[in-house]
Amino acid sequence: MDELKKLSPLGKYIEHCRKGELAYQVCTDDNTPVFFPRAVAPKTGSTNLEWRVSKGLGTVYSTTVVYAAKDQPPHNVALIDIDEGFRMMSRVEDIDPLQVKIGMRVKVKINPGDDKQPPYPVFTPAEDAK
Repeated sequence: MDELKKLSPLGKYIEHCRKGELAYQVCTDDNTPVFFPRAVAPKTGSTNLEWRVSKGLGTVYSTTVVYAAKDQPPHNVALIDIDEGFRMMSRVEDIDPLQVKIGMRVKVKINPGDDKQPPYPVFTPAEDAK
């Protein structure tokens, strides 16, 4: 755990992803969730930030389908409202991108990444999520 304390906020976030966790910070001055990881809370300017691990459930706030190239299938880009109170950009996988709908419940799945990209969160439909 001492190694985790030495890392930057982004480094700590990536380490949580490596463990299969969607981590975020909370400003302990006003209990506001903070995401993307930062050294200072954007609302208060405080450095009193505590790491927490999300349950990984959320709701699609907005979505669009991107057609990048003729030889590649389309994919979606979505804003996800995470149940713990923050919004993040990601995508919803394991479903046709045209079937991703606003209000759809989703759950996190950590993509393991590779030697060129660190692990990162994506989402899949969560039929039973409450």
